[in-house]
Amino acid sequence: MEALPAFSHDDPLTRRDLESITDERHRYELVDGTLIMSPSPRPLHQRAVARVLAALAKVCPAGCEALPAPVDVWITDDTVLIPDVVVGRREAFTERALIGAPELVVEVMSPSSEHIDRFLKPARLATAGCPYYWLIDPREPSISCYALRNGGYTLAAEARGTDPIHLTEPYTVTLVPEDLVTPY
Repeated sequence: MEALPAFSHDDPLTRRDLESITDERHRYELVDGTLIMSPSPRPLHQRAVARVLAALAKVCPAGCEALPAPVDVWITDDTVLIPDVVVGRREAFTERALIGAPELVVEVMSPSSEHIDRFLKPARLATAGCPYYWLIDPREPSISCYALRNGGYTLAAEARGTDPIHLTEPYTVTLVPEDLVTPY
């Protein structure tokens, strides 16, 4: 069993503590000062990430950029998330991270991350003001697209299997869930 990083204080962790971790085999995120560790993703997960990233990169406006994990998203000093795909305004990206709310976050669920991706991350992103949150389940396959309305996410569109999803917000794009995960 691998040892978790040790910190010299008992206070809630901050992004400064997160930056001190040198372990590159895992993905570390910070939510309300609590460290969350995720194992490296599997090929099915990465296939979905690569394909949704390719689709978004084609339709992103000039002022935005779509990037795959790992990119730190600094929501607050004690909440640093690493979305599977993040779209942000170019000026919000620094050398180290995207600062503040992204324009769009896409999470591809894994069995180990399902609760975090369905509940924890969208709650923090909604509070931060991220206008769009997409959730892909590669095992089903399905895609659920949420839009921020009145401080919370509302399901705006959803598709399963071979049914296409035609989106106009935040960008005009058509995705087929099965195409995101089927090997070519």
